[in-house]
Amino acid sequence: MKVCVTRRQLLAAAGVAALGLCGCLRKEETGAQLPELILRYAENQPEDYPTTQAALAFAQLVEQQTGGRVKVVVYSGGELGAEQSVIQQMQFGGIDFARVSLSPLAGYIPELSILQLPYLYKDADQMWRVLDGSIGDEFLGMLDQMDLVGLSWFDAGVRSFYTREKVTTLEQLQKLTIRVQESDVMSGMIKDLGAKPVQLAYSQVYAALHNGQIDGAENNWPSYQTMGHYEVAPYFLQDEHTRVPEIQLASIAAMEKLEKLDPAFPEILRDCARQSARTERKLWAKRETDSEQELRRWGVEVTVPSKEEKKKFRAAVQPLYDRFEQQAEILERIRNT
Repeated sequence: MKVCVTRRQLLAAAGVAALGLCGCLRKEETGAQLPELILRYAENQPEDYPTTQAALAFAQLVEQQTGGRVKVVVYSGGELGAEQSVIQQMQFGGIDFARVSLSPLAGYIPELSILQLPYLYKDADQMWRVLDGSIGDEFLGMLDQMDLVGLSWFDAGVRSFYTREKVTTLEQLQKLTIRVQESDVMSGMIKDLGAKPVQLAYSQVYAALHNGQIDGAENNWPSYQTMGHYEVAPYFLQDEHTRVPEIQLASIAAMEKLEKLDPAFPEILRDCARQSARTERKLWAKRETDSEQELRRWGVEVTVPSKEEKKKFRAAVQPLYDRFEQQAEILERIRNT
């Protein structure tokens, strides 16, 4: 006879297992405060990366604020799987926390794609006014649809183009082949700018630039440096087309386990997430500045488009905004924040 197991049953089983672990830990206690609940955090960047350092800060805060009763173990370097796999595991309580990019989440919740629109913000300050206010809370609340809990926003910098041959204007960018993330919005942006988008795995970009399979790519300064892309694409067009934030998430199962242990713990955890987000932003700002300075010293040639040229870029992507006409109200709120 075939037995069907629902998500709720799986979560209940996970809860029983966690409580069993708690009991074992209490029995083995020998003086030092042992955790009553151990939770897993998935991070796909290396340990020295700003997002991973912030995850470790989050874990430390949780341990301190719960008096050692809750321990968060951070698994960096993609040890628990790629982002898409991590998201799916979180939906069933297999992973408790994660920091993920916006793009894979937008595949489930199209409204999140608004935050990936090019030239959406005047500057970083405007973006943080949006995300740290009621608009940002509304977007985090949308994750309820996926049985996930949005905790806080992480900085992922501002993205610009870099190419094998020097590009200084929109006209020169047109007809080039540009690598983008697996995102319909990003592909749409490249098409509207008159270039050809190629969705290519991040790990394959260096080779594709080296052998001429693509003419350029787009990313932030730290990623441009870390992956060595500057070696094969030493021309940086600093148009700052997108500021795409990342999200720190919790599973519903984790929040339920925390509440069962102590009704105050879920809110304590949310506060720890907000504090770790502020830590991440400071770490990111320093990493971004350091990367840019080092790459300029190395010899990367940087072009900053003039105001008039930037207007051409903005005008070119208007068709992409037209496709979001149903979200005109939220876009207007963002512009006015």
